[in-house]
Amino acid sequence: MLYTSTRGKTEKVCSAHAITRGLADDGGLFVPQKLTTLTLSEIIAMSDMPYAERAAKILSLFLTDYTMDELQQCTHAVYCGDKFQDNTAPLKQVNDKTGVLELWHGPTSAFKDVALQLLPHLLLKALEKTGEQHNIVILVATSGDTGKAALEGFAGVKGTRVIVFYPDEGVSEIQKRQMITQVGDNVSVIAVKGNFDDAQSGVKEILADRELVEKLEEKGFSFSSANSINWGRLIPQVVYYFSAYADAVKAGCINPGDEINFSVPTGNFGDILAGYYAKCMGLPVHKLICASNTNNVLSVFLNTGKYDRRRDFYKTISPSMDILISSNLERLLYQITDEDAAKVAAWMKELRDEGFYDVGSKLLGKIQKAFFGTWVDEFETKETICKVFRDKNYLLDPHTAVAWRACEKYRLVSSDERYCVVLSTASPFKFYGSVLEAIKPELYRQEMDPFEALELLAGLSSTTIPQQLRELKEAPVRHKLKIEKQAMKDSVAKTLKI
Repeated sequence: MLYTSTRGKTEKVCSAHAITRGLADDGGLFVPQKLTTLTLSEIIAMSDMPYAERAAKILSLFLTDYTMDELQQCTHAVYCGDKFQDNTAPLKQVNDKTGVLELWHGPTSAFKDVALQLLPHLLLKALEKTGEQHNIVILVATSGDTGKAALEGFAGVKGTRVIVFYPDEGVSEIQKRQMITQVGDNVSVIAVKGNFDDAQSGVKEILADRELVEKLEEKGFSFSSANSINWGRLIPQVVYYFSAYADAVKAGCINPGDEINFSVPTGNFGDILAGYYAKCMGLPVHKLICASNTNNVLSVFLNTGKYDRRRDFYKTISPSMDILISSNLERLLYQITDEDAAKVAAWMKELRDEGFYDVGSKLLGKIQKAFFGTWVDEFETKETICKVFRDKNYLLDPHTAVAWRACEKYRLVSSDERYCVVLSTASPFKFYGSVLEAIKPELYRQEMDPFEALELLAGLSSTTIPQQLRELKEAPVRHKLKIEKQAMKDSVAKTLKI
């Protein structure tokens, strides 16, 4: 299978090249030329497979220049070792109509682990296939979880350097502590004075800077990305949609062939896009519920067809969703316009130059057949955490709570009572302050020591603090650099000593 750019001005490449490059030369995102479909019997057969085998099967449909043996080596190395506690992506039944897909049992307690623990393995295989001799420089902009997951995945990997940019005041205390204590001679973590969109735009500009790219190549480096703009990061996320469906059938929650809904806390649109690809591949999905927080640029788009980043930016208790420029929406637009790269490129230029574009009512109608967009404010988020814990004895983090409430809103306006899978993207312990304030406001104090708060939350909920979070208490701070957003390019040059 070959890959092309959403903006249509680069040559087609194999999947290995798409993974090593990350971003297409024309600034677009790599997309497959076609999507392979699965039969219902093939999907149901996954019920009896371990997660690693499910992953290898789905990946083989996209990464056709990898052998099945190579893919199984990669997936078994990640999903069958000690990286993930319990199960990689367990589906927990919270009530008769709703299951929660827990995607945070990996080493950083966030859903990004599912893909970012696998990406280094795929990348190293890709380098062998393409014959590239350069050291790969992984650039990452993070709204919280991607950064630590990338650091954890690539730390110590020979032939790679990892540079992570995060918004200085835009991540939780635990997320920040996870990044700035990261061990590894090949990793750098840099705080940016700005928000996630500033960091993400800076990374995309660096990746597209031909002069800098050529200078790097002279010094033996080449850029790639671990953000979901990299196809090798996005495609492993498709797997857990199929996995959730297979597990729901196996548990007797649905019958084979029943259409179900997925509610996804959404910022950069990568996670929910993976669900859309699964739907296009034959997974019986009725609706993908796009759940936004107060930064509801996506829910506005899904209801009006107008994408407008010219608006106030809010820091919320679900910081991984505090995004106004959702990069992966570009891939959806390419798919929904029947691969009209010129139209997509024009919209992206309008977004860059004017901060706005409008896809029109006809295309909006096509998008709304698959997606429902809604948003949840801060009060509703805390109320949901409290209510689900009180009624179901189940603890939600703020991002998952947004998705839970979005599912409730969808059911209210649509009267659609189909089984719904709510994607849980982070351990509640990563956002202990907001969770404690929601379930026991009388006990929570904003100035509490983070680790005292973790112990309090564990006691109240009769759950266990993830070991990797507990260990942060004694971990020394290793990364202290803080820069203006305009200095990102220079900081990369200084880090690489070029």
